[in-house]
Amino acid sequence: MIDRIMTNLIVLYILVILAMIVTGSESSNTRDAEINRLMKKLNKPFLKSIKSPDGDIIDCVHMKNHPIYDHPLFKNHTIQMRPTSYPEGWSNKDSDNEKHNMVPQLWTINGKCPKNSIPIRRTRKEDILRAKSIERFGKKDPNNIHQHKRPTNPTNDGVHEYAILKVEVNSPRAMFYGTQTFINVWKPYVQHTKEFSLAQIWMSAGSYSTQLETIEAGWQVLTALYNDTNPRYFVYWTNDSYIQHGCYNTICPGFVVVNQAFALGAAVPEVSIRDGLQYEIFTSIWKDRSSGNWWLRFGTHVIVGYWPSLLFNRLRIGATEVEWGGEIVNLKENNQHTSTQMGSGSFAINGYRKASYFRNIFVTDENNITRQPVGPSTFVSEESCYDIRYRTEQAWGSFFYYGGPGRSPFCN
Repeated sequence: MIDRIMTNLIVLYILVILAMIVTGSESSNTRDAEINRLMKKLNKPFLKSIKSPDGDIIDCVHMKNHPIYDHPLFKNHTIQMRPTSYPEGWSNKDSDNEKHNMVPQLWTINGKCPKNSIPIRRTRKEDILRAKSIERFGKKDPNNIHQHKRPTNPTNDGVHEYAILKVEVNSPRAMFYGTQTFINVWKPYVQHTKEFSLAQIWMSAGSYSTQLETIEAGWQVLTALYNDTNPRYFVYWTNDSYIQHGCYNTICPGFVVVNQAFALGAAVPEVSIRDGLQYEIFTSIWKDRSSGNWWLRFGTHVIVGYWPSLLFNRLRIGATEVEWGGEIVNLKENNQHTSTQMGSGSFAINGYRKASYFRNIFVTDENNITRQPVGPSTFVSEESCYDIRYRTEQAWGSFFYYGGPGRSPFCN
């Protein structure tokens, strides 16, 4: 009797294991199929493929296959190739000042995209596998607390920490229609693959609890997305508080790239050195008063593309808040603060060639007039880990130093 019971138990155990293997196999097959569908959607047919010295593959995609056409609102969209208006006093021509012009991206050493095509960084299967889920690939987590308050119930996605300067409208009819600034570029240490460190501009309208809308641009180190530790150009947008809609670069349809020599997600070719040469990106975002679209320019002459106004409800009218500064994600591994650096990894008090900075900060108001921000305020989420110091002077106008090393004897 005992032998028979043992035999039956063994048979039952084997059947359970086999069922688990079959179920797991089916689940794996389903996941592989979903990944393949996403890769096919993201990696458009290309006219030419260029291998970058840093390992990136850049596909030159014809404008007729532009990712924007995957968005249901833009099936019949007419792509605007150039802005039709600029804020008062802004140049609409290529700059003769070589100091502020952009260094060509590394991939352009090995070729250039043909006419009527745009460069798109190829997505690989391993890129998607590094994401928390297929659905969240290329997206910021919803706990990206834009109102900059420490969450009372942080999730496994980590805590977002900031050192920022911000300015808000001072009357119900006031709006912001643009901003421009120089963003200092560094290569901060990032402790965990799923953490990041970035420097960026935010232009926003609404609130986190009532459908926050943002457009964002700058540089970031994010290994989970790019599989390396290089600072990379990026854009982002959301129209629902980061919950479902919006993404980095062109991972979902939204931002309309028009430049055939500039790939979003490509590495910034030159970074600053402590006590040495400093590199910076002149970054401009503005609302085209004719089309309503929000345009982005890196450098004084590289017009990258635009966020169509139809993506938004509030930003279709204008922005009510502008922010500049740094952000990191802190996963608190082993219940310790991350050692991920912000900016250069040095505190603001260390100043030029040590701390990271934003300089010559301007905003464009509802009258299309560009001026220094009035009544800006600073915010730091964890002052013992990262900080910010804002000042004004003749040469740099409105500027600030910011950043920090993360975990230390004072930051734990």
